Amino acid sequence: MSSQKLTQRLLVQKYGGTSVGSIERIRAVAQRVKRAREDGYDVVVVASAMAGETNRLLGLGAELSKRPDERELDALVATGEQVSVALLAIALNEVGVPARSFLGHQVRLRTDSAFTKARIKGIDAEVLLSTLREGRVAVVAGFQGIDDQGNVTTLGRGGSDTSAVAIAAALAQYGGKSVPCEIYTDVDGVYTADPNVCPSARKVHRISYEEMLELASLGAKVLQIRSVELAMKYAVPVHVRTSFGDAEGTWVVNEDESLESVVVAGVTSDKNEAKITLRRAPDGPSTNAALFRALADAKISVDMIVQNAGEGGMLDLTFTVSKGDLERAAEVVRAKFPGAEVGVQKDVVKVSIVGLGMRSHAGVAATMFEILGREGITVDAVSTSEIKVSCLIPSKYHELAVRALHDGFGLGA
Repeated sequence: MSSQKLTQRLLVQKYGGTSVGSIERIRAVAQRVKRAREDGYDVVVVASAMAGETNRLLGLGAELSKRPDERELDALVATGEQVSVALLAIALNEVGVPARSFLGHQVRLRTDSAFTKARIKGIDAEVLLSTLREGRVAVVAGFQGIDDQGNVTTLGRGGSDTSAVAIAAALAQYGGKSVPCEIYTDVDGVYTADPNVCPSARKVHRISYEEMLELASLGAKVLQIRSVELAMKYAVPVHVRTSFGDAEGTWVVNEDESLESVVVAGVTSDKNEAKITLRRAPDGPSTNAALFRALADAKISVDMIVQNAGEGGMLDLTFTVSKGDLERAAEVVRAKFPGAEVGVQKDVVKVSIVGLGMRSHAGVAATMFEILGREGITVDAVSTSEIKVSCLIPSKYHELAVRALHDGFGLGA
C-alpha cells in the first residue's frame, strides 16, 4: 500500500446509463472526472450499464425462459456494468488520469441473497482508499454486489444510486466527515412537478431527505428510494445534476428552517396504481386482518385503504395495489370472500403534494380538495402522512390535477 496521503477532499460521482451511453459520452465523463481531480478531489466513480444494455440482457434471458432463475439473471445483467466501468477506466487513463475499475465483489460490496433486489450489508472501503492513496481514480460497477456464498447479486432497478450513496457513507466513516455524492442523470435536478406535464414547474435548489423520500415513493423518478433512505440514515449530501452541462442541480440534505417554511415543495403522480373494491363481504372483528394477511402472504403490497360502513354486518372496502399485482390481488380477495362482489379498476392515478411545512400549517388537505373540486375532479381515496397528502382520482384528470395543484399552491412562483 502506498504511503501517499489522501487530499481529504473525497467525492463520489455516479453516472447513469445515458451518461455513459456511447463512447463520446464516456469521453465526456472522463473529462468531468479529470476536472474534479484538478479541483483537488480524490474521486470514486460509480457507473451504470450503458443505456439500454440491462434491458437487452434481460431480453436475452427471456428468450430462453419465461421465468429465468434469478441467480442466473443477476450473473447475466451484472455484465453490463463490467463493460461500462472498464471503458471508463480506459478513457480516464487515456486523458492522463490513472484509474482502475472494480466490480462489486472486488470492493466487497456485501449483500443479502435476495437475487434481483438484494440489500447492502457492508462495504470494504479500504480497497477504495488504497486505490485513492496510489493516486488513482476508483471506477466501481454500480447495481451489483456479492452475497456470503460468493454469488453475484444485483440491487434492483436504480441500484447504482444506492451503490454510490453507500460508498459515500462508507468513505465518510473513514474520514470522520460527510462525503458528497453527485448523481449525474439526464435531468438537471429535482423539479416542483414533472416539467413534461406542468410547464410552470421549476427546479428546486435544496430539498430535504424526507421530502425527497416521499416524492420518490410517490412516483418521482429522479432518485431511487433506497438511495434516499441510505443518504438520510448516514447524512450523505446528495447533489442531483445533469452530465450534459455544468449548471448547479438540486441538493438533497437535512431539513433546516428555510426548508420547513415551504408548505408544499412538490407535486407528483403515480400511474401505476390500480383499485380493488370489495362489497357485501361478511364482516367481523378479524376480517380486515385475515384479508390483508392473505395479501401479504402473496407478497402483494397494499397502498391506500378506505373502509365504508357496510349494512347488515357486511363489509365494503376499497384499496389500491400496483397494476402489476392487480390480477393476483383480485384472485386472493375472491378466494377469501367467494360470495362477495369484487371490482377492479385500472384507470386511476394517484396525485400527491409533499412538503415539510405541512407539519405546522393547518388546512393543506382542505386546500387540495378545494383545488380538485373546482376542476370537477372526484377523489376516490385519500392517504396522508405528516408531510404528504395523496388522492386517488380518475386517470383522465391526471395532467389537469397536477397542473391545478402546482399552480394552486404557488409552486411556479
